[in-house]
Amino acid sequence: MRAIVQDTLGGPEVLRLAEVPVPEPGPTEVLVRVHAAGVNPVDWKVRRSGGFLGSPPFTVGWDVSGTVTAVGRGVTRFAVGDEVFGMPRFPHEAAAYAEYVTAPARHFAPKPVTLSHTEAGALPLAGLTAWQVLHDTALLEPDQRVLVPAAAGGVGHVAVQIAKALGAYVIATASPAKHDFVHSLGADEILDYTSADVPSAATDMDLVLGLVGTQAKDLLTCLRPGGLMVTLTSDTDPGIVNAGDSLGVRVVDFLAEPDHAGLAHLSTLVTQGALKVHVSHTFPLAEASLAHAELESGHTTGKIVLLP
Repeated sequence: MRAIVQDTLGGPEVLRLAEVPVPEPGPTEVLVRVHAAGVNPVDWKVRRSGGFLGSPPFTVGWDVSGTVTAVGRGVTRFAVGDEVFGMPRFPHEAAAYAEYVTAPARHFAPKPVTLSHTEAGALPLAGLTAWQVLHDTALLEPDQRVLVPAAAGGVGHVAVQIAKALGAYVIATASPAKHDFVHSLGADEILDYTSADVPSAATDMDLVLGLVGTQAKDLLTCLRPGGLMVTLTSDTDPGIVNAGDSLGVRVVDFLAEPDHAGLAHLSTLVTQGALKVHVSHTFPLAEASLAHAELESGHTTGKIVLLP
């Protein structure tokens, strides 16, 4: 099969197309033919630093939508021919930038019938991140106030919709060119982060999503006393927990986990019309380096997807 591999750390140019053996599913695993593989910021960060995967060679990528082509011993959830989507093995190597992947069956869920494979391949990592932060970690309740920075991005645009589906009041930040898009997601207020003083404009928040790396510390003052900021592990400022303690707010470091139950909740929201996935660009598998360059530009709206 064809897969994207890298033999060294570095820029997008280290990604290359190669022929590698098709993996075989072990006990409790399924083999999935990949129709779409989402591209996420963690992909290029691992490509540059090794991150969770250590030293190359390896293949990045975790978002998958495809068709089951073989099942290992003990699998009862799926049969050959089933269409599935998921975030297999994260943060361990899933090698999703490929024509086939294997993973435990419970890392997948049935693909929502109303989504194309391209859309379904864009959803798992962003969707599970948003769902697990909002529903499982923050235990978000109706009418609570949520700040979603970078609301037009991959996780941000999904988080706005899920927060609204859970009944929250959502304040989002985005550049002026993306305000119409963020408004269409259901945000109650939109702040122009290029000109507004966000900490002064977004106050008394119950929850702040730390989606903007080291800038997240600047948003701690948006929280009410006892409020919660959830930061993403790859971007967490080591001093932010202490800064939160000094302000009387909580800071939780978060990393998404494979979760078929969470995927099922996302599917329900999709079916109900409460959640849509925006795919701004697609690239052939062979052009993974171009996809990474586009994502690293920092101006992507929604998601980028590779199509093997």
